[in-house]
Amino acid sequence: MATDPRPLSAQQARKPPWLKVPFPGGPRYLRLKGVLRAAGLHTVCEEARCPNIGECFEAGTATFMILGDVCTRACGFCAVRSGRPAGLDDEEPSRVAAAVGRLGLKHAVITSVTRDDLPDGGAGVFADTIGAIRRRSPASGVEVLVPDFGGAPQALAAVVAARPHILNHNLETVPRLYPRVRPRAVYRRSLELLGRAKALDRGVLTKSGLMVGLGESREELLEVMADLAAIGCDILTVGQYLQPTLRHLSVARYYHPDEFQELAEAGRRLGLRQVEAGPLVRSSYHAERQIQNKTGDCRMAAPGVDCERIHLP
Repeated sequence: MATDPRPLSAQQARKPPWLKVPFPGGPRYLRLKGVLRAAGLHTVCEEARCPNIGECFEAGTATFMILGDVCTRACGFCAVRSGRPAGLDDEEPSRVAAAVGRLGLKHAVITSVTRDDLPDGGAGVFADTIGAIRRRSPASGVEVLVPDFGGAPQALAAVVAARPHILNHNLETVPRLYPRVRPRAVYRRSLELLGRAKALDRGVLTKSGLMVGLGESREELLEVMADLAAIGCDILTVGQYLQPTLRHLSVARYYHPDEFQELAEAGRRLGLRQVEAGPLVRSSYHAERQIQNKTGDCRMAAPGVDCERIHLP
């Protein structure tokens, strides 16, 4: 699975058939879009041009993007705007919670732009949003996909203290490619964030995500998986990188679905409890499956994760 890091030719860049998705437009998709616009809310599904937006919106999953829509970083793979963000919106947590309740979402994923301009990186707004959703919609699952908060341990602690069901932080790629893919991030810092989250609360499920097709090797991917297993990460998603615009990083190659299946099996052999891998898999893809009603006070579990270790109020 070694890859050629050179840009694809025009013929090679033509997407293979397994990457084709139906045009979004079902009734729940349209209703969710209308509520989001009326509430002045953003989703990473739209901002990052996710190919699964139609399927996820119809399934009752939405990935809200808080802290505005302008990121202080400019990663080579990401379609979200970068620049100087505006100030904070104090009403944003309550508006997100109201939208989750109005739509009856089974599972709400909360992510954000990176806000290096804020002392806590926006951790307080994450905590407020989790709390607002749980008060308004206690039956809804809450997953947060957080930035690295510049490595500040107190920022992560504030988010974990709000008790999200799942805490996600994406490693995105292998360490060798960080200078090109995530130039202002640090691989070890991101890995340590996931380990600290588990140390702060053994009951929170931790999750990370990887893109493939940027020039990594199979051996490098397995090393990252082993690193995640070693810190007790519960869930990993692996998906194909797709170039959002011509100014973003080129695709080195497209992985075949069989290769994703092999990566998922390899990850489980290395000790990861759940690996969701496929060409169109993204961080919140099928996230609603990771929240399941159970008897008693154990109401949340990911497939393949022991429910007895999860306890919710």
